[in-house]
Amino acid sequence: MEASAGRARLGALVFGAMAAEAVFAAAQLRIADVISDGQRSCDDIAAEIGALPTALARLLRVLAALELLAEPVPMQFRLTEAGQLLRADQPDSMLAFVRMFGDPVMLSAWRELETAIRTGETPFERIYGTGFFEHLSANPDLSERFNAAMRQGTAVAARQVLRHYDFGAFRTVADIGGGDGTLLAAVLVNHPSTRGILYDTAAGLAQAGATLAKAGVGDRCEVRTGDFLEAAPPGADLYIVKSVLQDWDDDNAGTILAHIRAVVPDHGRLLIIEPVLPERVDASAPVTMYLGDLNMLVNLGGRERTLAELKRLCEEAHFSTASTIRLAPPVALSMLEATPR
Repeated sequence: MEASAGRARLGALVFGAMAAEAVFAAAQLRIADVISDGQRSCDDIAAEIGALPTALARLLRVLAALELLAEPVPMQFRLTEAGQLLRADQPDSMLAFVRMFGDPVMLSAWRELETAIRTGETPFERIYGTGFFEHLSANPDLSERFNAAMRQGTAVAARQVLRHYDFGAFRTVADIGGGDGTLLAAVLVNHPSTRGILYDTAAGLAQAGATLAKAGVGDRCEVRTGDFLEAAPPGADLYIVKSVLQDWDDDNAGTILAHIRAVVPDHGRLLIIEPVLPERVDASAPVTMYLGDLNMLVNLGGRERTLAELKRLCEEAHFSTASTIRLAPPVALSMLEATPR
């Protein structure tokens, strides 16, 4: 790479933090909802959201430079394909995701990344005096925003998961740490003879009733409140853990798997759905997966893992991994099926 190209690359990365703040501001101001399917002038948008037109124009042009908006004529803007994802009414909307991951609560610990690298500590716990999920439980509005962000990502992933795994082979499916039930609801909708157990903390389950009712599967899904670090619910022949192990260090992740092993029947299965890092950095994993690993370090004390590391956790919990499937982009997840031994 030539020196000039290198400078441009490094400069773009440093300014990336500012770009993220611009996107977060657009989400907070609901600019995409105002523009919708049309083309709107800066003055019209400003009047609708209660903003100063001269200041808003500067933000809109940044968003156009970031290819979230297009500016066909001066000071007239429409949404691009990517910009449409900031609308609340889109099926694959990322609005809740942007609002959560742009929130100061999520970002403040990143300012202590250097300290985390030197010490291995989780800065979030020092800044807020408690763990990430305990902080969510004490702040219902933030917890609801987090659950919404997880729901949006899970809804996209669920479509691929259903294509690659035969949930119909099981009588009862338990989703451990399943949040509002987005994934489990999709499984039950597609397999009418299957029953479900949704297991999470009270804060995690806060929106579960509405999700299950909307999907029409509330009568086939038992909602159980509990802590997967203390126990797993009996009664299922398939146990799912999606984007759960990454939130915890090896000791706690092993505890979660051990609790599942204690209740899974001999003929049962464990399905782990997680980001899986390659053994070395290559093009097979998006950069967001590596950034997600650092996010686990600063905010939760968890980590993303390689396939070998996940297999080792399974083996230590007396599971044997049977198969692995990497889901297609933009879903940066893999599925590992394991059997009890």
